Amino acid sequence: MNDTLVCWRCGASLADQPVPLGRLAECKSCGAQLHVCRLCQFYDVSAAKSCREPVADEVTNKDRANFCGYFQAKPGAYVAPDDSKAKAARATLSDLFGGASNAPTPTAADEARRALDQLFGPIISRGGKKQE
Repeated sequence: MNDTLVCWRCGASLADQPVPLGRLAECKSCGAQLHVCRLCQFYDVSAAKSCREPVADEVTNKDRANFCGYFQAKPGAYVAPDDSKAKAARATLSDLFGGASNAPTPTAADEARRALDQLFGPIISRGGKKQE
């Protein structure tokens, strides 16, 4: 297991942070607050209130600094986001639409307007009045 203390949000090393982490400590890389449930040994989403410490007061926002006296920084708390579902969805859309760009296909009116502009130049505005 990794014993290096890292930021819970970006995974940057927190070796330069004084331990124990102060309530106002922040990651120098991403600015995330560090005295948060997400970086605590007791943080567990499968436990009641997402905390394995039975007597700790409930903290509703797990990503914000708090005053919990039971906080113990957990080495290796960073979990890389799983973007496999997003990649699969993009691949499905690309297959469905043939990887085409997002540009709309020109209508017959757009094509006619382009042809007129090439032939006569843009001397007439769309309202039918001459441009000056």
